[in-house]
Amino acid sequence: METQRITEFPHRNMDKRPRKRPRLTWDIPPPLPPPKVLPAIYCGQEFGNVGVPNYAFSSMFYKGVPRNISPPWRPDDKDGHYVFAVGDNLTPRYKILSKMGEDVESDFGISVFILCSCVQIRNWFDYRNHICIVCEKLGPSLYDFLRKNSYRSFPIDLVRELGGQILESVAFMHDLRLIHTDLKPENILLVSSEYIKVPDYKFLSRSIKEGSYFKNLPKSSAIKLIDFGSTTFEHQDHSYVVSTRHYRAPEVILGLGWNYPCDIWSVGCILVELCSGEALFQTHENLEHLAMMERVLGPLPQHMVVRADRRAEKYFKRGARLDWPEGATSKESMRAVWKLPRLQNLVMEHVDHSAGDLIDLLQGLLRYDPAERLKAREALRHPFFTRDLRRCGYPL
Repeated sequence: METQRITEFPHRNMDKRPRKRPRLTWDIPPPLPPPKVLPAIYCGQEFGNVGVPNYAFSSMFYKGVPRNISPPWRPDDKDGHYVFAVGDNLTPRYKILSKMGEDVESDFGISVFILCSCVQIRNWFDYRNHICIVCEKLGPSLYDFLRKNSYRSFPIDLVRELGGQILESVAFMHDLRLIHTDLKPENILLVSSEYIKVPDYKFLSRSIKEGSYFKNLPKSSAIKLIDFGSTTFEHQDHSYVVSTRHYRAPEVILGLGWNYPCDIWSVGCILVELCSGEALFQTHENLEHLAMMERVLGPLPQHMVVRADRRAEKYFKRGARLDWPEGATSKESMRAVWKLPRLQNLVMEHVDHSAGDLIDLLQGLLRYDPAERLKAREALRHPFFTRDLRRCGYPL
């Protein structure tokens, strides 16, 4: 939420629940003189003898008293979250100016509001028994940037810079024995909102509206990883389903358990999306998802298939071959799978140079067997990231 400094005055319906801690001094509004009982203006009506200061009902100024007041009391939603409205005043310092963003709903029904626990925390306060964390303001997520840019791909050099930073962040987390488990473009924010317009040469020869001849690129490639609400330690239970559908690793779908490599698979899917503009596996169903993987990457290894848990056995014929297309739910589902190209062809369709290095990197990030998948620091030493640095004389 974007905030600005305001002045707050007491509200008639105060929170009667016990507080977790005393109010901080800046939570307490300045003392007010005894209110005068005068008619108050509210939506064109007059209210006499209301027994509270006029400014509690009026959007006007009375005798120099500012109009910024506490919002009306609202019950929490069914999940216990505070129900806010743009324009609400929180404490003497903060006012809600706009809603910055909201995470999309995952396919197992969890909707998560964007958390900024990865960025610098500037302050925190307890407002009506809800802990509010004040963080630095960042730019849009990579997904929002792509969406507002009509899902046009990033140049390969920008993909290299973004991918290196993502892997650095993941490597840092893995060094701390933490697994993010929900890596996706929505959880990667650009530090700055500034962008430039550049010609989009792929569209210049097409007969489309003039505004489509250009696409936006971020001025700065600096990013920050966010949303650690699903992060887990290495030693904790790893049997449940994790990751948003499009970025979910095969071992998770097959019920084989998961660990650090599930983050690496997600990074591979993200890099494909950045260089193509679209999610690699656009699906919401397990069998279709596995069929898409085989279409892009080849058949699943038998040693993983035979170990699939009881819930995943139904996706295979006699425990050996994927039940596709026989098990497809619709012709649309079959078309969605068949239209996907092999990984090499997909990359070469969108990448002019460095395609070979990127293909080799993605093949390491998207290996089916998690034990064979590249680790984050191994990926950072891949020629896709280091070749240009060596040419420039940087020691590696």
